[in-house]
Amino acid sequence: METLCFTPTSSPQHLKSHHTSSSTSVPSLIRPLVFKDYNNPKKNINLRNQQYCKAILTNPAEVTSFKPSPLPSPFETTPLHEPSQDNSHELRKVLPETLEYESGFLGSVPKKFAGDDGNGIPQTMMSYLTRILTSKVYDVAIESPLDYASKLSNKLGVHLWLKREDLQPVFSFKLRGAYNMMAKLSSEQLDRGVICSSAGNHAQGVALSARKLGCTAVIVMPITTPEIKWKTVESLGATVVLVGESYDEAQSYALQRAKDEGLIFVHPFDHPDVIAGQGTVGMEILRQIQGPLHAIFVPVGGGGLIAGIASYVKSIRPEVKIIGVELSDANAMALSLHHGERVVLERVGGFADGMAVKKVGEETFRLCRELMDGVVLVNRDAICASIKDMFEQKRSILEPAGAAAIAGAEAYCKYYGLKGENVVAITSGANMNFDRLRLVSQLADVGRRREGFLATFVPEKCGSFKLVCELVGPMNIIEISYRFDDKKQEGLILYSVSFHTISELEGMLDRMKLAQLQTINLTDKELIKDHMEFLVGGRSNVENEILCRLFFPERPGALMKFLNAFSPLWNITLFHYSGQGETGANALVGFQVASSEIDKFKGLADTLGYDYAFETTNETLQLLLH
Repeated sequence: METLCFTPTSSPQHLKSHHTSSSTSVPSLIRPLVFKDYNNPKKNINLRNQQYCKAILTNPAEVTSFKPSPLPSPFETTPLHEPSQDNSHELRKVLPETLEYESGFLGSVPKKFAGDDGNGIPQTMMSYLTRILTSKVYDVAIESPLDYASKLSNKLGVHLWLKREDLQPVFSFKLRGAYNMMAKLSSEQLDRGVICSSAGNHAQGVALSARKLGCTAVIVMPITTPEIKWKTVESLGATVVLVGESYDEAQSYALQRAKDEGLIFVHPFDHPDVIAGQGTVGMEILRQIQGPLHAIFVPVGGGGLIAGIASYVKSIRPEVKIIGVELSDANAMALSLHHGERVVLERVGGFADGMAVKKVGEETFRLCRELMDGVVLVNRDAICASIKDMFEQKRSILEPAGAAAIAGAEAYCKYYGLKGENVVAITSGANMNFDRLRLVSQLADVGRRREGFLATFVPEKCGSFKLVCELVGPMNIIEISYRFDDKKQEGLILYSVSFHTISELEGMLDRMKLAQLQTINLTDKELIKDHMEFLVGGRSNVENEILCRLFFPERPGALMKFLNAFSPLWNITLFHYSGQGETGANALVGFQVASSEIDKFKGLADTLGYDYAFETTNETLQLLLH
């Protein structure tokens, strides 16, 4: 393979909805929310300041230069809703943490679609209904089974059904939308060939569809894509081009090449035929379950799957709730619904890479704002618990995005005390990275509320460590770390314990309080859990110290790029790296930066190209480190 350097073009053109709606529908069980509003959010990444991008070509003869020119609309094949053109920088930038509510709560309830008088089906829904009924997906996809999850049903007191999209030929629902769009292209368009940008399931769907239809396919993937993934796509007959350090750069290249070479761009979610292809999942569900159905839980990334399912289900059975599930650090749809317009996340969590989307599509948002019933937010611990639940139930291993709907359904049923109802969760994919299993195993019991992470401060004297162990009582200590320091009056013990009920954990915390040992429950603090082992013995007072959380991409040279940027300009006072599998790693880093140099530091951090956030004011970190 060869490396190609080129100057990046302007950002790819996106879509902006002018749809308006009125009146608000609020479920009777919803309690009042308090939304956090952070003023002056810190800017994390500005890829436009990069001087060049690197591209690794698996077939160098395919590309010899990259010449900027106007970019095409992704909607080349007669969309239902003609999009306007806009750039990402025109969308409001928000931080994921500016919208938080309790797990299981049905939040971000959208406004009803405009013109709905309750007596008719909107014309858009009828158009999508027709497209779904005439879809061509079954040339390559199967009608996935609807499996009854008996163990989970007994635990929750509901009838939980799993729509097994993880059993598709490419182990994901993405095949449906890609093939449906491509199968409707003309012979002339197929002769020109197709192109897409994807780091995962969509790439495999496009490659398999192209092989079935006998057309050429170029799949553009970031250079950070693991070898096993791009080789899998290549084995399906597609030409793989590795470009840029992020999905946005890969998409910019794909859109530009589509324009330059006349290729058809196959969007991963924001195209009517893609949405209709995904909508066949909803058609199958209503065919497979004839009785009462309370809700269908759907994982949300760009919104193609939930928009398609909602378009069909709300046309046939409008009483069925269509509930989206997102991670709390990848909540682009929830925030867009909350603000009443599409927004772009300043940063997005990468744990569930199949849902890690900074902005939802224009057409998908237009449909979701009309048809969804709300969004349930979950965290990675809950998803890990659901991956374990699925393994114990079916001996199948889902990817994090594939297990999100199960986690959301469980949280919702517990929050509202739902009993005896039929609910469906979409298990959307099973393309799990093997090295991710270690983290999933570690966090699964935390997500089930069976494991807790704690920190206890003890006087540095003989017997203190034993006292803490005695106060833990009958609970099993899974891991414990402690380092004596005779120069300090107080020491820190970090440990994790297993328990059967929350009352056991609360009882232990009460015992610590009676013994006058300050104890902090870290179970819900993901940043601390990622780095807690490292924090042992790390307490010191450093002048002008700032703390940052960074996300390192998983690729050779990522660490040295970081060090070359910041060292020796500023002294690094703390560094801990916690791998998250093939998507990259979280790092907690401390720097000595004088107040007069903060702006210079921020400017350099913005141009580095890594997601970052300041944690200097994090009260828990301050307590543990100083």
